[in-house]
Formats: sequence, structure tokens, C-alpha cells
Amino acid sequence: MTQRDTDWWRGAVIYQIYPRSFKDSNGDGIGDLPGITEKMPYIASLGVDAIWLSPFFTSPMKDFGYDVSDYCDVDPIFGELKDFDDLIASAHEHNIKVIIDQVLNHTSDQHPWFKESRTSRDNDKADWYVWAEAKPDGSAPNNWLSVFGGPAWRWDSRRRQYYLHNFLHSQPDLNFHNPAVVDALLETVEFWLKRGVDGFRLDTANYFYHDTQLRDNPPREEVAEGSIGVSEENPYGYQLHLYDKSQPENIGFLKRLRALLDQYPGSTTVGEVGCDFSLKTMAEYTQGNDKLHMCYSFDLLTHDNTMTHVHKTMTTIEEGLGSGWPCWSMSNHDVERVASRWNHGQACNAKSKVFMAMLLSLRGSVCLYQGEELGLPEAELEYHQLVDPYGITFWPDFKGRDGCRTPMPWENHPTGAFSTSREPWLPINDQHLAMAVSEQEGDRHSVLHAYRDFLHFRRHHSALISGNIEFLYSDRDVLIFLREDDQETLLVGVNASEQGHISGVMEYTVTDVILPEGLRTGVFEHNKLVLPSNSVYIGAIN
Repeated sequence: MTQRDTDWWRGAVIYQIYPRSFKDSNGDGIGDLPGITEKMPYIASLGVDAIWLSPFFTSPMKDFGYDVSDYCDVDPIFGELKDFDDLIASAHEHNIKVIIDQVLNHTSDQHPWFKESRTSRDNDKADWYVWAEAKPDGSAPNNWLSVFGGPAWRWDSRRRQYYLHNFLHSQPDLNFHNPAVVDALLETVEFWLKRGVDGFRLDTANYFYHDTQLRDNPPREEVAEGSIGVSEENPYGYQLHLYDKSQPENIGFLKRLRALLDQYPGSTTVGEVGCDFSLKTMAEYTQGNDKLHMCYSFDLLTHDNTMTHVHKTMTTIEEGLGSGWPCWSMSNHDVERVASRWNHGQACNAKSKVFMAMLLSLRGSVCLYQGEELGLPEAELEYHQLVDPYGITFWPDFKGRDGCRTPMPWENHPTGAFSTSREPWLPINDQHLAMAVSEQEGDRHSVLHAYRDFLHFRRHHSALISGNIEFLYSDRDVLIFLREDDQETLLVGVNASEQGHISGVMEYTVTDVILPEGLRTGVFEHNKLVLPSNSVYIGAIN
């Protein structure tokens, strides 16, 4: 296997699939693995390099698969192990890599490990989870909070102790300070490597270890977006999370995980990092070729859509990244869809195209979330339609994650061709139906065609995949930068506003690169970059 084969992830575009909402093959209203396999030609047509599957493991589904009760089997609602093997085979036939979501920080309280652990203080699994004594007054061991609201501790009457849960109380945290736990988890990782997976997206990759002294977190001076659970309506954001996550011991585990993956050349990892110092942590976790291959943070998943913010995020990570490698996304299964979040709640095809071109031109790998290629806005749901426990807790100030998880619209009719069921697990959004794949296939200027064209265009320009980046200018609406490698130097300009922009004089000789049809393009003339509203420019520098 060549270096290029093993480093395929560097600059790759990864398409995230939320299996429950992608395609239902058996009419039960829930998407499944055979449905994904059925749509593999569509995925291949996009021009992506890999797919990332959100959890499909056996689970009671209190958090829709992020509460695992068996790491080595498929939940019956998604199919069976053979269906996963068929999916792997189909993806590889289409030259698509497969990355799966690995939820290692916690299990379901229905996992056999936890069922045994909670029976007594001296059983074989007694120390496999984070247990702690109550304070003398019976209260929780410290002030740590759950991302989903309330204390991060749950009293268990059988052991007469508290257990830690950074998320739902039905998601107890594993004790990574116990070597037996680490060994068991790595065995589950290898189970999937042997089945042919090409990598893992590590859920909450900085949460694995906790402070053994259980010290209280200090207050946070300012509540700002950029981390998991950080928002004004959630008290989790009122703490500076110094002791409940991002502990130094995490590095040792990541090295053991990387050593395992190195035995399977070509496999990769992308870690989700949500912490108060996310860009610093990203750099730390990806440096040196002995930890994670790449990480992504929540810094582009906030409501700040300014090019000033993008510039600051990129320059901050570049300054500390060293040999590390970032991965960027604008949408995923946990946040409001970017078409709404970055445009005052309203979808706009022109802006969707501009933000797409910007993301795919930055230095790093990219995760695209299903439906992002259609420009789908956030779906509006009524309270009685919610199933997300996060949204139910904080309604109406925070409506949860259901609005970004509604079924994929394949055709413009009531079921969206997602399922034959008239009652899917979440309602299909009427606005989405008008933006269905079938509608956009026939429109050469659709968002879908813009994504396909730009992804294929990008594959022919190595500087956009793995080249260096140098920023030349940014303000609220405009970002101008260079991408350069041994083969080419490209000048990239993005204007995400309703106003035109003319740059200052640039000392370059530029030959236009023909951008895909459907994008509004700028021009380089008289040594100035002219960017009309909602436009993109990419030019080759001689």
C-alpha cells in the first residue's frame, strides 16, 4: 500500500449519514443499513471520498444509538451484521471508504458491563464505571454538570453510590483509569477493523478521562458558543470544564488507539473535540503521527457566520497545529442546519453555494452532513413531535436536534420516497419536499449540482486538497486566501454578502480557473479581485 493510499484521509471529503433518516428499506419508518446500500450510487455521484455512519449498534435508543448496549452487533431496526458487510462491500466497489461512529466514553445503562457493575462494589466489573461516594449530606460528589441538563451524577440505590454521566443518566461514563476497560474497548474497535471499516469517528473524544480527585469546575466568565452544550439556556455553559474532560491521561489512550490502527494500514480516525480550548486540544490530539489522524471542533458549528470568525478560527489552529491535521464541518446531527443557522433562519441557495465553496477550499478534511448538498434548512417541529431528550428538556428556548435529523427527501411527494410508511420516526418537512433530490437533479443550477460540480472540480486541484494556506484579507463578509502546493498556487476569494467587494491591488499574475456552472463567480482584473454579492473566485497564479 502506497503512502497516498494510507494518507487518503488527508484532505478527504466525508459524507455523514444519520442512518435513521437516510433511507428506509423495509417500511417501518426508520432508515436502515440496506437503505444506505441502496443509495450508494447517489453517494458516489456526489464525488465524496468516504461516508461516516452515525451509530447503528444495538441500543435501547434513549439517545438514538449513542447509548450502546452491544458494541459488536447491529441493532435490529437497522438490520444485521450481514447488512453491514454488504454495505462495506458496496461502498468499496464505489471507491468509497467507510467510517463508523465509535462511542467509547459511555455505554447504555442496559449494557451487560453496567448491569454487572451496579450490582455490588466487589464484582468483576465494579470499577468499570465512574462511581463515587456521596458527600456527608448525601449530595453529589462535586458540581459537575450533564450536557443534557442537571447534575452529571446519578444516585444508585443498589451500590449506594453516585455514578458519572456526562450526558443522559442512562449513559453512564466508563472508567478509563481502569486498564481492563481500555483493553475491552480496543477489542471492540478491532472487531470492526477486521470487518473492513476504514476508520472511526470518535464521539466526544476528549471526554474519556476524568479528574480522579473529582475537583469542582470553576465558573466560566463568559458563556459563548464553540463547545458541546455551551449556550445561554444550558447551565453546562456556566462552568469552565477543567476537570470533567480533556485530561492529560487522554493522550496515552489516543496513542494506544493509534498503535492499533497502524496495524491496519489505511485506517483513520477523526475525533470530535468539544471543550473550552477546542482548537488547542485539536492541535494537541493530532500532532506527531502517534495519536488521532484528524479532529474537528464546534468552532464552525456556531451561529457566527462571519468571515472574520472563519479567519480567526483557521489562523488559530494553523499557529498551533504543527504536523497535525484538522477536519471541518458546517453541519451535523447535533446542530441547526447551516442553511438556516448562517442565514437568519431562511434557506438561500446562493449562500449555500458560497459557504460550500468556502468550506471545500479551506485547509483540512471536510465532513458534509446528509441534506447539506440540497441546501436544506432546519425543519420546524411542534413540541409534541419532538423525540430528542435534549430538546424536550430545554424547550422552547432550545428546540433540540430533531430539526436537523428529519428524513432525507428523495422525491417530492408526501413520504419523500424515504419510506413507504406514512408515519416515519420524525415527520418529513414540507419545505424539504420542494428541495428533494428528484427536483434538484433536473435543475442544472441547483445546490445539488453545485456540490457535485465543485467536489469533482476540487479533485483535480491538489492545492485545495492538501496544500498550505495563507490568508490575505478578511472582514465580516469577505475572505481572500492562497492555497499552494508543489503543483499549483490558487487565489481564492469568497463574498458571502449582498454587497459587491473590490480588493486592494495584488501583485499577482492570475489565470482564471473555470469554476463549476451554477456558482456566481468573481473576476481578477487590473490586479484587483472583484467579488459580486454571494460569489466565489478561484484563480491560478503563474
